Amino acid sequence: MKPLYLALAAFLILNIAAGLARILRGPTAADRMLAAQLFGTTGVAVLLLLAEAQAMPALRNVALVFAALAVLATVAFVNRVAHDAGASEAGSESP
Repeated sequence: MKPLYLALAAFLILNIAAGLARILRGPTAADRMLAAQLFGTTGVAVLLLLAEAQAMPALRNVALVFAALAVLATVAFVNRVAHDAGASEAGSESP
């Protein structure tokens, strides 16, 4: 099973490379955020596969921390977008 895990991890790393193109070309901030989410979830998957392939249970803990950070990044992005939308609506109202 070890070669299969390593092959899957390599495939997922290629997915991250494809996501990098979206971050560089993404027309909107939401596109870039989705690509960053791809990095987070794919990175967690790669770490879990490597933990199994290399018999290193400590990598599971690192994957858990990455998953928590990905959630926090998403919440921060949504709060920022909501705040910016509220500020633009308040600025567009005529007094």
